[in-house]
Amino acid sequence: MPAGNQRRRPRLRLPLTAAAALLGLLLSSCSVLAPEQPSVSSADPSTVGEVPADLLTFYGQTVTWTSCSGGFQCAEVSVPMNYAAPKKEAINLSVIRLPASGKRQGAMLINPGGPGGSGVDMVKNGASSYFSAKLRGAYDVVGFDPRGVQRSAPVKCLNDAQMDSARQEEFNTNSPAGIAAVEAEAKRQSKLCQQNSGPSLPYLDTVSSARDMDILRAVVGDTKLNYMGFSYGTKLGATYAGLFPSRVGRLSLDGAMDPSLNIDQVSMGQAVGFENALRAWAAECLSSNECPVSGTVDEAMAQIRELNDVYTATPQQTPEGRVVTGTEFTGAIAFGMYSTDLWAPLTGALKQAFAGDASGMLMLADFSADRDSDGKYNSNTAAAFTAINCLDYPMNSDLTHMREQAELLKKAAPTFGDLLSYSGMSCKYWPFPATGAPAPITAAGAGPILVVGTTGDPATPYTWAEALAKQLDSGVLVTWKGQGHTAYGRANACLTSVVDDYFVDGKVPNAGTRC
Repeated sequence: MPAGNQRRRPRLRLPLTAAAALLGLLLSSCSVLAPEQPSVSSADPSTVGEVPADLLTFYGQTVTWTSCSGGFQCAEVSVPMNYAAPKKEAINLSVIRLPASGKRQGAMLINPGGPGGSGVDMVKNGASSYFSAKLRGAYDVVGFDPRGVQRSAPVKCLNDAQMDSARQEEFNTNSPAGIAAVEAEAKRQSKLCQQNSGPSLPYLDTVSSARDMDILRAVVGDTKLNYMGFSYGTKLGATYAGLFPSRVGRLSLDGAMDPSLNIDQVSMGQAVGFENALRAWAAECLSSNECPVSGTVDEAMAQIRELNDVYTATPQQTPEGRVVTGTEFTGAIAFGMYSTDLWAPLTGALKQAFAGDASGMLMLADFSADRDSDGKYNSNTAAAFTAINCLDYPMNSDLTHMREQAELLKKAAPTFGDLLSYSGMSCKYWPFPATGAPAPITAAGAGPILVVGTTGDPATPYTWAEALAKQLDSGVLVTWKGQGHTAYGRANACLTSVVDDYFVDGKVPNAGTRC
């Protein structure tokens, strides 16, 4: 969706997993073989808890698990499309699990972020490499596609060719004609989303997804929810805790969002976060002999912005005939900030770009957009991101307000400010009004909840983790001193042990634990 100069917001998700999948780092083995024949399970009455009578059918449903993808079990779970009228229509959520390899303590649901990230893909493509052997020994690792995502009543907006075309657009928001073009594109895309998606489009909000998780908790046989959420998944998990505090088991909220922030505050936090992350990359790059920028960190940042201006003024063509716009150039750099594992590929791509070859930047931009080399987009993350955010956040699309915010963003983050400007335009013509509103979550009565923050996180700044840990009555802040987005699965042994000991042994770390 357009957002000023067609600068799309970096999607809040778990990028390391996405990058691993895109780069072909697929599972080569699995620890437990699923049964050859389908298994059937029904929720035990003890796991259902007190629920409204019109939801009992969903909580007590029989679920058929079939062997899938070699070592996994897959199923579909029915949930109400509209919780205000649950008997009218249902939708199916796609679910996958890797059974515990040792003495099973229960199931652990996961969400990789987004909104719009696929939990099925995260488990299928990275469960045995991302989650420790200790954790996989004690828990079934359960991934699901939230409503609106990938296989679960997915949002559908643009086809592959339309996606390619939209990514090539640049709009000058400094002119009336440019603003009119942005509005026209926003209106066109919103209409396509409504035309191509199913009747669930008005009901893809985070509160509904959190209620879905309680049904999932019951059908996998747990009286309390064990959950690991990353990035946007922390908002989903915190929302669950606020709705069902007595059903909170062991929750880890990693790369935390602050649910009290409005969309302008989220944009500012991210813009500054990515700016700081790029400065950290530049400092390391300048210490090497292969760095494409030179001088001080400030001078290196200025050189990158100057090259970005070239791409904005004249999109650069690649040998294959596609072009890289200024938006895609900045987006590729933002993608490189999600993990230090991506710093070397970014350095190489920038070295090419300074030499006049845009191929490396296009490759990173395509990875970020989940686009294959054959032109196929592998997920509906972009569409789901817009649909969910437009319901979760009231957006201010007043032109004066958006221009004022754009100036503030540009001042605070000269490199990335434009990328996060004019976000209100994405939802101006959305066919359904927002149902959510920013508010702190306390989850009074819940057991201890881990809130994991990374000091150099660009997409969910560390201050957000501090804020969420303070909001939650039982929040316990755990800090990883590092760069990149989220911690578990990519941090050090200290962080892994803290989280594993909490889930497996019930050991709650001291508040303020640092790794």
